[in-house]
Amino acid sequence: MNKPSLVFLMCCFWVVQLMAQEHKPIPEKPRVGLVLSGGGAKGLAHIGVLKAIEESGVRVDYIAGTSMGAIVGSLYATGYTANQLDSIFNSVNFEQLLQDQVPRNAKSFYEKNDAERYALTLPFNQFKLSLPSSLSKGQNFYNLLAQLMHPVREVKDFSKLPIPFFCIATDVETGKEVVLDKGGLPEAVSASGALPTLFSPVEIDGKLLIDGGVTNNYPVRLLRAKNLDYVIGVDVQDSLVSRDKLKSALEILTQINNFRTIYDMKEKRQETDVYIKPDISSYTVLSFDKGKQIIKEGEKVAAEYRSIFQEIAKKQKQSAHGHMALQPKDSLFIQNIAIMGSSKYPRNYIKGRLKIDENQQIAYTQLNEGLQNISATGNFKRITYRLLPQPNEKFDLILEVTENKTDTFLRFGLHFDELYRSAALVNFTHKSLLFSNDILSFDGIAGDNFRYDFQYYLDKGVYWSLGLNSRVNQFNKNVAFNTISENIDIPNLDVNMVDVHYFDFTNQFYAETFLSKHFKFGVGAEHKYTRIETETIFGEENQQSLPFAILEESNVYSALGYLYYDTFDDAHFPTRGFKFKADFNLYLFAQKETYTFSEFSIASGYLGYTFSVNPWLRFKVDSEAGFRIGKNRMDALDFVLGGYGAQPINNFVPFYGYDFVSLSADSYIKGQIDADIEFFPKNHFTLGYAMANVENDLFETGNWLSLPDYTGFSIGYGLETILGPIEIRYTQSPERSKSEWFFSLGYAF
Repeated sequence: MNKPSLVFLMCCFWVVQLMAQEHKPIPEKPRVGLVLSGGGAKGLAHIGVLKAIEESGVRVDYIAGTSMGAIVGSLYATGYTANQLDSIFNSVNFEQLLQDQVPRNAKSFYEKNDAERYALTLPFNQFKLSLPSSLSKGQNFYNLLAQLMHPVREVKDFSKLPIPFFCIATDVETGKEVVLDKGGLPEAVSASGALPTLFSPVEIDGKLLIDGGVTNNYPVRLLRAKNLDYVIGVDVQDSLVSRDKLKSALEILTQINNFRTIYDMKEKRQETDVYIKPDISSYTVLSFDKGKQIIKEGEKVAAEYRSIFQEIAKKQKQSAHGHMALQPKDSLFIQNIAIMGSSKYPRNYIKGRLKIDENQQIAYTQLNEGLQNISATGNFKRITYRLLPQPNEKFDLILEVTENKTDTFLRFGLHFDELYRSAALVNFTHKSLLFSNDILSFDGIAGDNFRYDFQYYLDKGVYWSLGLNSRVNQFNKNVAFNTISENIDIPNLDVNMVDVHYFDFTNQFYAETFLSKHFKFGVGAEHKYTRIETETIFGEENQQSLPFAILEESNVYSALGYLYYDTFDDAHFPTRGFKFKADFNLYLFAQKETYTFSEFSIASGYLGYTFSVNPWLRFKVDSEAGFRIGKNRMDALDFVLGGYGAQPINNFVPFYGYDFVSLSADSYIKGQIDADIEFFPKNHFTLGYAMANVENDLFETGNWLSLPDYTGFSIGYGLETILGPIEIRYTQSPERSKSEWFFSLGYAF
């Protein structure tokens, strides 16, 4: 035999062997098992394979899965069709799911301010700084599974599901595999998919469990032990990659972790009757944004096995399990609510965050929102629930909470803007200092202008909450002379600019309650010390030094009240929602004032509305106004317009086309419209137009109804980053020949 013939025969033998591995003879009336491997986002290819299996009429008698295979397999075992799974996973916001992002609307006003201030939070217990155990608690993931699995909520033996099922997890303490085939299905699947460092471990029956892929990513042998005649396997595990693709520590660790699973597959593949491996090498375990393409790859490879599936269905000689397009539960009647597992936080505190009343019909989304409200506090590692059926299709809701033992944190932030300049923030937060539901927070801000912000907040849930706040704020700014009140005593010099130092020290005590989830009302008392001073005055052509001068100084005491309503879905780049603010201060008396004091008050209000035209274009419309009642002259509390990107204090208001502290008066009215074009995820091209009237006694003279005296345009670019938004804006006003650039980096504080 010549060499070419020998090569040809060897190739034929290899093909026959390969076919034997991928398709073994089918017995009569086979009981068919399906094993689905883990693989992160690559596991979405399972859905594409399931479509072909289902369309061919194959009856799946048992399903085993690990990690993403457990997620897809458990939902199919619950009774969902493959097409339903396609729709479900294509509608999921995986970024929110994986990062455990709590929607802004689920947070209290305190938590909203908290989340929009710090870039990094680290546990700080017993004066030891540590890293978080994971990026996500997995709460959003659990909430989704629990809702989808509601139809089988009473099934505690997974072999009694519409299709029998089990999944694999790993005991993080012993390193041994754990077979999960009983208990709560959402909890079991959450444990099987708890990828280390991404999701927190899940405790079940006293065992701390993580992703089953660590020990058994393709449980074909355990599946075969279920008295099955034929096993179909779908393998979406990573392959080993060449050295040129190992460029990071994570990629090297992933390669090392893949050694065992890939070598195991040499034997496990032989134990699989139909072995299917989609071509998804160009995707990663986190390629959830490519979900549609990955599902298509599963459909593509499954098409090659359709004739085999049809042969299996024919030999089964009976119809497949009835996947009748299950509908997730969309509403519930909650009769009673019980809370278990909490020793530190009172029932009223948790129930107040849940915001669900007993003996009430609710949408299932309300239950998920309530769980997110509780999770947003950061006081609980995990919240699970059971729905105990009662007569007349009613349920008792049993909440089981696991308290977070970490109660002290260090948090950090960085920011730059054109007013405060560079700033670095270090925050110390301690929970449950005096009461179980209180929070103490201290911001120390170093940089070009030292500042601090101290908060103590006693969260009473549905009752009146109490708060204390103390802050110091200061900055230096070259200010146009005409923005300084004419009654300030400055030597008679030919000047146009004044180098001003603005200092504010404010202390507040307040009580607030929630009129609805997004609507709060508060009252309180305030002490405010302000000082405006200068060391240098600039002339037209030269600089003249003057002795240090206090332009204005006073301690004022006031009663305050406020109404806030906020449903914006994002503080910086909202896509929808309303926002309303109304503030009122009655200034009763003063000390050490450098002007003649008489009782006065200040009122201000803001109304904003954001709406989306399509997924990438949204508009934000704002209107706001403020005025002083009484003739008292206190320049530090005037309404001051100009600038962009800095955290405003007192009555400072951003305004396009003008630098900070450019327009000043005791009353103003302003309107603004902004367009936000998100041309690429997290990248924003912005256009804005603002108009205002700024004038003393504006609402008494009637000039607030006249055409605007001041207008400004803006064009900019914004980027969402882990430090917070980064923005650059070019602004110009038709009334001025000079344009203004504003740059800001990070969350404003």
